[in-house]
Amino acid sequence: MIRVIGGGLAGSEAAWQAASLGVPVALQEMRPVRPTSVHRTDRLAELVCSNSLRGDKLDNAVGLLKEEMRRLGSLVMRAADRSRVPAGAALAVDREEFAKLVTDALTSHPLITIVRSEAERIPDSSPAEPVIVATGPLTSESLSREIAHLVGDDHLYFYDAISPIVLADSIDRAKVFRASRWGRSLGGVKAARASVCGADDGEGDYLNCPMTDEEYRRFYEALVSAESASVHDFDREKFFEGCLPIEVMASRGPDTLRFGPMKPVGLVDPGTGTPPYAVVQLRQDNLAGDHFSLVGFQTQLKWGEQARVLRMIPGLEQAEFVRFGMVHRNTYINAPRVLRETWQTRVKPDLLFAGQISGVEGYVESAASGLMAGRTAAALVRGEEPPVLPRVTAIGALAYYVSHADPSNYQPTNVTFGIIEPLARAPRSKAEKKLATSERALKQLDDWIATAQVPALGSG
Repeated sequence: MIRVIGGGLAGSEAAWQAASLGVPVALQEMRPVRPTSVHRTDRLAELVCSNSLRGDKLDNAVGLLKEEMRRLGSLVMRAADRSRVPAGAALAVDREEFAKLVTDALTSHPLITIVRSEAERIPDSSPAEPVIVATGPLTSESLSREIAHLVGDDHLYFYDAISPIVLADSIDRAKVFRASRWGRSLGGVKAARASVCGADDGEGDYLNCPMTDEEYRRFYEALVSAESASVHDFDREKFFEGCLPIEVMASRGPDTLRFGPMKPVGLVDPGTGTPPYAVVQLRQDNLAGDHFSLVGFQTQLKWGEQARVLRMIPGLEQAEFVRFGMVHRNTYINAPRVLRETWQTRVKPDLLFAGQISGVEGYVESAASGLMAGRTAAALVRGEEPPVLPRVTAIGALAYYVSHADPSNYQPTNVTFGIIEPLARAPRSKAEKKLATSERALKQLDDWIATAQVPALGSG
């Protein structure tokens, strides 16, 4: 029996992988017995921030990571593919349908038992009964204290903020335009041409709210003078650089947002025939197309201030908010000091960590760590060697980096081509180099699956 604590992306994937390998799993999730400040349902794998799983092509590292997970029978990828909504070259999902698909699959599996209660301590573990801690960024205070006791000063945290969502019917379509950066979409000639040019920021098929110089300056002044919500019960603010609130970015200078989430690069306003001075992108958030989220607009402003400031964006003057942005604490360990390459802890090999608490950043990376933690735990129960994927794969490179990076100032990491072993003879073109790296990774993954006789589980 494997105990998995936490029913987020990592915990759900870990439970699925282990059970699919024939090992019974008890998956413990504290919701709805104990709710959190950001979750809205009791479903497993609920997405609380963006509904985007980022790029889905092999010319970016997260696209490679997704394809590797598909080949290893990932439940998260199966649910994501089935709940997909338009997002150009990115994989975005209807968050409610996605969580429903994952929850239904887990609750119907004969070897998985769902336990709805809070884990206030780390259960005792052994090789026959390993434990996977996948409690995510919102680990409860009691369990956080026990983890801190286990790893000492290596227990760290940072603050994260989520983006607002608006009703589609409240968007003034006369002031916005639909377009993809560089004209890029998931399929077709434009996508192929963009892939060759190496242009893929994971965005496309979005509503774009263009701003003039004057509109941007007014918005900027309102943003930097707006009142933020206080962060309760925490010692100090420490935001992850990859997910900064817009007001924190704005505080770094007037043009910071124009080089960040409001960059106009790759877009042309059809009303003027020129790129806008700045732009706010809205991404479809569900299959019905009646909810749109503000891309990169995570914030900790007070709700009244959010409504006032965000309604200064052209097209959102009458916006109705389905959800306001908010701040929450993300908890994670200093993985290079705590974890092995197999997601096992160095001090207790039958105790594993997965997901954001393990020191990765991003939905897909979290699920990938859960995938391998579940397979590792299953191997322990079966008396087998824990699986280690080749470092030329995205999954293998991520595991190696997390467990071997410099621990002196460690922050959760996304997957990038930079952490994958370089090609012996790399093409000169950056685009061709990325594709060649992905092709090598998938070939070696297929060889690893075949030679190690590791079940791929299928896509279901």
